[in-house]
Amino acid sequence: MNRGDVVLVRFPHPSGLRGKKRPAVVVQSNLYAGSLGTVVVAEVTSNLAMANDPACLFIDLTTPDGAATGLLRDSVVSGLLLATIDASTIAQVMGTLSPNLLARLDYCLKAALDIR
Repeated sequence: MNRGDVVLVRFPHPSGLRGKKRPAVVVQSNLYAGSLGTVVVAEVTSNLAMANDPACLFIDLTTPDGAATGLLRDSVVSGLLLATIDASTIAQVMGTLSPNLLARLDYCLKAALDIR
């Protein structure tokens, strides 16, 4: 598992109820991804209403970077919806973010977490 991998996982619902299986992006450092039994991920949604939010990354599948993610439709990676999940619950790696998209996601995470 590497930072920037797009994975399919049962993303937990904020209410604590069982969530639904959806794509997510690994945001945890590679240094820790291999040494812990958990992984920090950001939720991916096909709800494009958040696409212009500075804490969210729009993935356009018509671009080569977007196609490499393995996503099935244009989507948004939300820096606002992060979760720590058990690494064994990851069903599959669908694709990966390009270095360009990963750098843009870093900006989104900084905006979401108010990191300067």
